[in-house]
Amino acid sequence: MKILVCISHVPDTTSKINFTEGDTKFDTNGVQFVINPNDEFGLTRAMWFKEKQGASVDVVNVGGAETEPTLRKALAIGADSAIRVNRQATDGFEVAKELAKVVKDGEYDLVIAGRESIDYNGGMVPGMLAQLTNANFVNNCISLEVEGDKATAVREIDGGKETLTASLPLVIGGQKGLVEESDLRIPNMRGIMQARKKPLNVVEPSETSARTEVVKFEKPAPKGEVKLVDPENLDELIDLLHNEAKAI
Repeated sequence: MKILVCISHVPDTTSKINFTEGDTKFDTNGVQFVINPNDEFGLTRAMWFKEKQGASVDVVNVGGAETEPTLRKALAIGADSAIRVNRQATDGFEVAKELAKVVKDGEYDLVIAGRESIDYNGGMVPGMLAQLTNANFVNNCISLEVEGDKATAVREIDGGKETLTASLPLVIGGQKGLVEESDLRIPNMRGIMQARKKPLNVVEPSETSARTEVVKFEKPAPKGEVKLVDPENLDELIDLLHNEAKAI
């Protein structure tokens, strides 16, 4: 089984976010980048298929050269090879088109992507990728087993869970639950050394054009001041909630 794991290069959630050029560009100065958490769950599950079923695992990213350390980390975790499509990821459809070409050229059986990236939170790429490659699709996936050319997946739905069966080729949008956080892997020294020798292939993008553009970024409004009320003074608390906060 050939598996392709889609890797997004995203800011660490502890990073301080700023914008430049009239709030139209994300300022990367001083920002630490990591593997998108939803993608990391998928990569860890792919490593299980590699170790238990002998699957081959490639990782792919659409981005500039600055994303290569993130791909190298995925290789250090255990992926066999990496592909970087040499294009800035600015539009979901554009990214899906580039990934679709990689999937078709590589004839992958299973594509594991995160349900969304934690930077733009668009949640659109996995579904569009499945459509573009004529593959089955399961989103919000929290469990995946594969036997032969059949997969059994569990996904979250409103109010519960749903178990599905599908034939390969298959695209999934994974999330926490696909593996648990305790199962995530930290690259060891041996993995880091081996990653330096594993192939990282850079491919040029197609002529696909973006269908959206960023007009402006805006930070959330700062938190207001907090008023502390003595726990014994319930009348004051009720008065503030009613007349100032308008909560009751």
